[in-house]
Amino acid sequence: MPLTDVLTPEAVLPALKASSKKQALQDLAEQAAKLSGLPEREILDALLQRERLGSTGIGNGIAIPHGKMAKLDRLYGVFARLEKPIDFESFDGEPVDLVFLLLAPEGAGADHLKALSRVARALRDPAIAQKLRKTKDADALFALLTQSPTASAA
Repeated sequence: MPLTDVLTPEAVLPALKASSKKQALQDLAEQAAKLSGLPEREILDALLQRERLGSTGIGNGIAIPHGKMAKLDRLYGVFARLEKPIDFESFDGEPVDLVFLLLAPEGAGADHLKALSRVARALRDPAIAQKLRKTKDADALFALLTQSPTASAA
């Protein structure tokens, strides 16, 4: 599953100004609402519910907040490069500056896991992460995320 299946150029936020984890999740939920047509509040509630189970901060400055929603018809992704790193309660204690939100329909078990894995693999690649951190242009960020060998590999 290539990341182009879940991420569109409009879903890339190159310089998100968020001072807290909750604010970052709110801003991502707002963008996801515009793309999916679902209410922002429902998206935020799904994300916060997932975060209560444990932080989606996976380490090395990366977080992949995600949730499942009954009313979705497909997977949706939103990527944000934060202007300043924020505390995301990551297991390694490092602040987060790269965030990839992933929303899936409730019945999308395997596809949801494949997409999560693909996102994690792409963002954990040190070369890709370094380029994402240095790039401020939304189109260039989208290209990095969707055209890397890791992002498009089957």
